[in-house]
Amino acid sequence: MANITASMVKELRERTDAPMMDCKKALTEAEGEMTRAEEILRVRFGNKASKAAGRVAAEGLIGISLTADSKSGTLLEVNSETDFCAKNEAFIAFVDDLATVINAHNPSDLTAALALPMQVATVEETRAQLAGKIGENITPRRFVRIAAEGKLSSYVHGGKIGVLVDVVGGDDELAKDIAMHIAAAKPKALNADGVDAALIESERRVAIEKATEAGKPAEMIEKIAEGTVNKFLKEVTLLNQMFVKNDKMSIEQLLKSKDATIASFSMFTVGEGIEKAVVDYAAEVAAAAKV
Repeated sequence: MANITASMVKELRERTDAPMMDCKKALTEAEGEMTRAEEILRVRFGNKASKAAGRVAAEGLIGISLTADSKSGTLLEVNSETDFCAKNEAFIAFVDDLATVINAHNPSDLTAALALPMQVATVEETRAQLAGKIGENITPRRFVRIAAEGKLSSYVHGGKIGVLVDVVGGDDELAKDIAMHIAAAKPKALNADGVDAALIESERRVAIEKATEAGKPAEMIEKIAEGTVNKFLKEVTLLNQMFVKNDKMSIEQLLKSKDATIASFSMFTVGEGIEKAVVDYAAEVAAAAKV
């Protein structure tokens, strides 16, 4: 029997993107012959995971896991290439399981999360095996784990928008309302202190340019810019937003009426910030017709 070394397993994994255990089994079956082992894996998985690795994954699902006492929770985004994959039962189960694993082990970052045990392998090995079976690039993209000061509430809309919010005081109904409001209104921060300074400066700059082009007096331009920035901050900060279920009341006023505060919140939208490839199917058909 051939001696199968760790370096051989590593090389085969890099060639095929197949799980470590499958690489070892294939090498054993091939008696250490690398090319034959690669052929075995290609028969088994079609080498789909390796082929898919470079393709853009901008679809996917949000996963959320909470402890029974709602004192800690994890918000997770896992991407796929198509929405069809995101509806696959095995993909859904992977996302749910990964959120649970992360919440239980509290890894420091995504790299550490991929090395965690999952079922009989690691997260990364499970991911690669699933990618091979489905034939798509499957990528855990980001997660946040919150240890609550109060109690966590969550909301997922259509699998594509996910929210975790830490509410101190109040009741479960208030917390759920706040989570749903965040998903609908998409605030950028709890208050003005949390808004990216670059966004504020961009709003100010645009306001100044517009006022200048409109011929406004120089002494008024700064006041116009300040007013524009204040309006922007009111629209994008959670505490200043008007409650979606009662537009006569701000979130801050709602919280005060329930003797509650918000310690923190996080929201993920699937594919946010990922540049999707634009496919011109008409051009593809036309090009094919010329062949």
